[in-house]
Amino acid sequence: MALDYAALLKKYINVLAHEGGSDLHFSTEAHPTIRVAGSLAPMLRESVLTQEDTQGFVSILLTPQQRERFLKGQEMDFAYESDDGTRFRGNAFFQRGGIGIALRLIPKAIRTIQELNLPEILTSFARKTQGFFLVVGPVGQGKTTTLAAMIELINTERMEHIVTIEDPIEYVYQPKQSLVDQREVHIDTKDFATALQSAFRQDVDVILVGEMRGPETMAAAVTAAETGHLVFSTLHTNNAAQTIDRIIDSFPGAQQEQIRLQLAASMAGIFSQRLIPRISGGLIPAYELLINNKAVANLIREKRTHEINTVIETGSGEGMIDMNRSLADLVGRGEITVESAYQCSLNPNVLQKLL
Repeated sequence: MALDYAALLKKYINVLAHEGGSDLHFSTEAHPTIRVAGSLAPMLRESVLTQEDTQGFVSILLTPQQRERFLKGQEMDFAYESDDGTRFRGNAFFQRGGIGIALRLIPKAIRTIQELNLPEILTSFARKTQGFFLVVGPVGQGKTTTLAAMIELINTERMEHIVTIEDPIEYVYQPKQSLVDQREVHIDTKDFATALQSAFRQDVDVILVGEMRGPETMAAAVTAAETGHLVFSTLHTNNAAQTIDRIIDSFPGAQQEQIRLQLAASMAGIFSQRLIPRISGGLIPAYELLINNKAVANLIREKRTHEINTVIETGSGEGMIDMNRSLADLVGRGEITVESAYQCSLNPNVLQKLL
């Protein structure tokens, strides 16, 4: 008798919600597994999944067109919405000839900057009318959620035309003061770079680019910020200095000087964040904030990005936030352990002096 994979999926989603988890994993020859507060927890009472099972879940999660693309490309980003409106960002992939599926839960409610325990200064970047603002960090550190809070602040406060370009669409915005158009790569547009070029003709004020993929997307995003738009995006980098280097290094040598000058002129700021297990349960962010001022712009122009960390450490008077100070502050408030702080620090020697 064939299993009812739609009913099973619903059951596992309910378990994830009940446990307050963030991710749901299906993998051939493993139990269904959830991630709660950063740690994986297999559902040991559930059967180990067979190849037939993971194929069954793929048939529920993907449209026929997506399944065709998945079988051809062997990996696939997608969005899935359950009957009750719960949304997931998913990735299906092949492993050892079988199928693996990772589903990231997207909360229904878009939480505010305050509710996410993020610094109040982020509201000032959401209230700008022009510039390039990046939220960076490793995968799974809440970058998309932070940007959603900033976009929702604009949506609530201002009458703007907001265009999001995502792969896949994650948070769904209900228009409030703003007009919000959301475009999904492969469904509503060919790719990020094409959608960005097209945005110039859409009378747009604010652009959210889900991810900086490739120099074409980066160049178009920086140009959009230069030409009077407010542009938000993400990168998988560890801190502000590395982010600037990554953007510049992704261009051929002959174009690097040009992008360096454009970045120096258009960058509003770079926010780097990590989600750390909280002593009381759940996760809390630690963060770094670089604000582009004259000194920072000069360092970018003069190829001295290695000095940016020092500017952040000494720039608290201007609103800059140093990651080690953020970690030390969380330890001091009894939110996280000293061990957790050291695990997240990129410069433990400096952290040691602050603790």
